[in-house]
Amino acid sequence: MAEETAPFLKVINGDASDEEVAALVAAIVAVTAARSGVGGGQAPPPVLNNWNEKSRLMRPAVHPSAGGWRRSALP
Repeated sequence: MAEETAPFLKVINGDASDEEVAALVAAIVAVTAARSGVGGGQAPPPVLNNWNEKSRLMRPAVHPSAGGWRRSALP
């Protein structure tokens, strides 16, 4: 005979339906799988630190507009 184990989740008070308990268990399993790195998902991309990127020093493109030369002299 197989040994019975204690339940992982037990509803003590309330009237949760079977679907609500199943949704809660699915959420808990998803969170624990994401934290442990299990589940076949890919690791998040590394954060790039571009503080010394040369393209950062370039100014954005200038687009001509009607009256733009007039507004360029105003503070």
